[in-house]
Amino acid sequence: MPTYVYKCENCGYKFEKFQKITAKKIEECPECEGKVKRLIFGSGVIFKSDGFYSTDYNNKKSVSKNKESKEQVNQNK
Repeated sequence: MPTYVYKCENCGYKFEKFQKITAKKIEECPECEGKVKRLIFGSGVIFKSDGFYSTDYNNKKSVSKNKESKEQVNQNK
């Protein structure tokens, strides 16, 4: 379930509400009972996999540099 951010058009109070996507929008400010507007935010993307860039988006030069640096690390152990 997403967390929605609302802002009151009357007093400017901002608050978050954890709601289902199908839930009705909140229409009343909990502070002043004024009209609220739901704000839209882009979601962030987090890549947690090792090697994501070395396997998908690197060019040949950077791939060979990665191999060389890994070999050097292994030799130093």
